[in-house]
Amino acid sequence: MATGTAAPGRAQIKERHLRTDRWWLAPAVTVTILVAFIIYSTWRAFANADYFAEPYVSPFYSPCLAENCDSMPMSANVPVFGDWWRLSPALIVLIFPLGFRLTCYYYRKAYYRGFWASPSACAVPEPRSKYSGETKFPLIVQNIHRYFLYFAILVGGILTWDVIIAFRDEHGAWGHMGLGTLVLLANVTLIWAYTLSCHSCRHIVGGRLKHFSKHPVRYRYWQLVSRLNVRHMQLAWASLFSVAIADLYVYLVASGAFDDPRFF
Repeated sequence: MATGTAAPGRAQIKERHLRTDRWWLAPAVTVTILVAFIIYSTWRAFANADYFAEPYVSPFYSPCLAENCDSMPMSANVPVFGDWWRLSPALIVLIFPLGFRLTCYYYRKAYYRGFWASPSACAVPEPRSKYSGETKFPLIVQNIHRYFLYFAILVGGILTWDVIIAFRDEHGAWGHMGLGTLVLLANVTLIWAYTLSCHSCRHIVGGRLKHFSKHPVRYRYWQLVSRLNVRHMQLAWASLFSVAIADLYVYLVASGAFDDPRFF
């Protein structure tokens, strides 16, 4: 028996949909950007080189959770994985921010539409007859997003520390700032804005309250997160670009492509 738009009782229209605009453009752009980021981040994660240029640390490699990291003074080095870990340390830490983005409510919509055509766009039916949503394995695992939020907050705190120590020169003296400092500062600002605008964060802050009047502090936090939540999509993309640019900048400085301009 036909289902979906061809089900009995539905208007029998031979066209798959009636949209005449370029509805396919948004999912095509999404796929292009995400594939480009996947290729770049995979290359950098396996490179295991040029991720530290005193005092800058690539966000892909911070915190360092293995013993085989380069010497990074004052950086977040927690060698949980001993000398038996021979692969790039980025493969460990990237699990948490990528897991947070992969299970993000907005990113789900983006890559479901872009890669799976589920659906490709509004008023464009899916190219499949059955749809179980996120009620069955493996997509039911997406519900762990709220737990990835806790790790994302922890990573955000560590990246903030990386920005603080970036106010040093190559000899470790404080009170200096270079272009790399601003790059890392812009990145961590967008990372925090994206993390705090998360739907799960909004729910944790005030989603379960029945009386805001009894919780004025949490109500104010909820209002702040709600204002950020309106821009969650834009922050998701901006922070994705910023983290790649921050890593690329550290890579170029560490590899000797150019010297980091110093302001003072």
